[in-house]
Amino acid sequence: MARPEKLSAGEIQERLGKLAGWSLAGGKLRREFACKDFSEAFGKMARVALAAESMNHHPDWSNCWNRVTVELSTHSAGGLTELDFTLAAKISGIFGS
Repeated sequence: MARPEKLSAGEIQERLGKLAGWSLAGGKLRREFACKDFSEAFGKMARVALAAESMNHHPDWSNCWNRVTVELSTHSAGGLTELDFTLAAKISGIFGS
């Protein structure tokens, strides 16, 4: 498998404009999701984990009761790649937003 290509600043801005709710923070894609409670948050995290594993691309994330914070970056490329935006879209779908 080829190493993912790091996106240019222009490519990142173009893709970010099509990805509602996500922002750039410290060179990473970032979003916080709110759920009704811990069980819902954890259940959605489990679904994200399966999607991420199928892509072999894993988020940096945390959970505090009903909140899930996700940060995405392709460490092997040293920045954002198409993988990050693809996974972000899948995560948004899982969280329903």
